[in-house]
Amino acid sequence: MNEPLTLSVADEELALLTDLYQLTMIQAYWKEAMHDTPATFSLFFRQLPPSRRFILACGQQHAAATLSQLHFNAAAIEKLASTERFDDDFLSWLANWRFSGDIWTVPEGTPLFPHQPLLEVDAPIAEAQLLESLVMNLVQLESVLASKAARIVWAAGNRPVVDFGMRRMHGIDAAVRGVRAYKAAGLSGTSNVLGGLRHDLALNGTMAHSYILAHDDEPSAFRAFARHYPNTTLLVDTYDTLQGVRHVIDMLRDIPDLSVSAIRLDSGDFGQLASEARALLDDAGFSRIKIIASSGLDEHGIADLVAQNAPIDAFGVGTQMGVSADAPVIDLSYKLVEYDAQPRAKHSPGKINLPSRKQVYRRQDTAGRYTGDTIAQRDETDIAGEPLLRPVVKNGVVDPDVMSPAQQATSRVADTLPRFPASVTALEQGESDYPVELSDALKHLSSTV
Repeated sequence: MNEPLTLSVADEELALLTDLYQLTMIQAYWKEAMHDTPATFSLFFRQLPPSRRFILACGQQHAAATLSQLHFNAAAIEKLASTERFDDDFLSWLANWRFSGDIWTVPEGTPLFPHQPLLEVDAPIAEAQLLESLVMNLVQLESVLASKAARIVWAAGNRPVVDFGMRRMHGIDAAVRGVRAYKAAGLSGTSNVLGGLRHDLALNGTMAHSYILAHDDEPSAFRAFARHYPNTTLLVDTYDTLQGVRHVIDMLRDIPDLSVSAIRLDSGDFGQLASEARALLDDAGFSRIKIIASSGLDEHGIADLVAQNAPIDAFGVGTQMGVSADAPVIDLSYKLVEYDAQPRAKHSPGKINLPSRKQVYRRQDTAGRYTGDTIAQRDETDIAGEPLLRPVVKNGVVDPDVMSPAQQATSRVADTLPRFPASVTALEQGESDYPVELSDALKHLSSTV
């Protein structure tokens, strides 16, 4: 008999969502009586993808709260025992394990640069080691999607952007958690019903071409849909876009009781079609009807349309954002930076990391514009700027006063991005001139460890 198909990971299974070598290392630490030695691990990236000038940190606080609840239930212990790789005494210890450490994170929606920690874990080494694979998975996805979405929102200016990407995203987990990242980045809505309801983002949608094709002709499809959904949005490009616009105009003239709030363009030269559609609607006295464009758009296409002053009121963005097509991965690293109160650093070529527990300070001028960051050791004093890392989990318990609700992340992104130099928010490939420096003490320590 085949096992039933399972589409998601249950909460009680999350502890098993790890790489084998995490568990074998933890057992080795346990056998060597090292498992309780205090350690610090840091989550960071060494370089930006070529098409990014910052990474919008997203998901790290949610990940911290999730990690604090990890445990191995009886079923998980039984499954591990079935691999015949682990000692019974170790499995008994693992069955009683609960996270007891601290997790420091930057707030959700914080723009970051290379070597700046998104998150640091202070805990006995066996506990901190166990979190590696899961924390990287959780933070990677949301930060990738939020970083892409932030660029698209930035390109659109004050024109709303709606997520249309669920169908081509990499799995149902990505589709749902992606909406959380999109909300932080400032999207105004999503077509994803579960994602929107779970993360309190407005639901938006129109119709598919199949609805038009299922009717005898385009006008009858428009009339039927407008009767079902007053003040609706109609898709006008199934046959001939401008003729579709004329059909909308004729319908509204013939049946004044029907109402349409917008038309959607889903193919062709958006700039030209939007201009011609706008002229048709305005000449007919329907200037209140908005124009939405979708299909194949990314930040560069949107920026071009905005630069043309195309009369498009909102954008629907799908695949390019849903898979972050130009930069689908951030090369996150989770590295041991302190063990038994002693700094540690990796020196492999191209994979060097900064030692010690850290803090990031962000400076601003009197006008509130950001002028540069300093990465310092966590216990340093008299470093100018606002400290970004905060302890969201203390002794294994989430501090609700430090956690950032999703709406705070949205506000943070909207507030902080305009305060960076233009070189940080530029859409073109290239490096920004935003200064990120090491404190003198951390610079010295890095050269000696």
